[in-house]
Amino acid sequence: MKHSSTPSPQPVHQAAVVAVLDGRICLITTSSGKRWLIPKGKRQAGCNLRETAAREAWEEAGLVGTVKAAPLGEYEFVKFGCLHRVVVFRMRVREAKRRWPECDKRRRRWLRPSKAVARVAHVELREILAGLESEIEQAA
Repeated sequence: MKHSSTPSPQPVHQAAVVAVLDGRICLITTSSGKRWLIPKGKRQAGCNLRETAAREAWEEAGLVGTVKAAPLGEYEFVKFGCLHRVVVFRMRVREAKRRWPECDKRRRRWLRPSKAVARVAHVELREILAGLESEIEQAA
């Protein structure tokens, strides 16, 4: 099945979270297990973007914590002919559960910021993570 490379006129709104614990950033694998990224997902009716970010952190990575109000930034990508606009928030993690809804589909890794930046393929997301590098390492 061939997909158009021309994005649809209405973007898909998503929220993502850079989860930080003890000076490390949480990365998860895509559901296929081929790439590393941060928890993210589509905004659902009745939820704001911060709530969406917190929900995705729990569902995809088993993380519970506080999502900061101000976004770190945003990035866009095209998938299946649709433009996706992702707003990225920071989360201070209180707890990382051993089991979570998608633990059988995804792996979770805690990495120093520089190593997290190196593992992420999306250029704009790497830039957001790199912007946090010195702040996270100084706080650790």
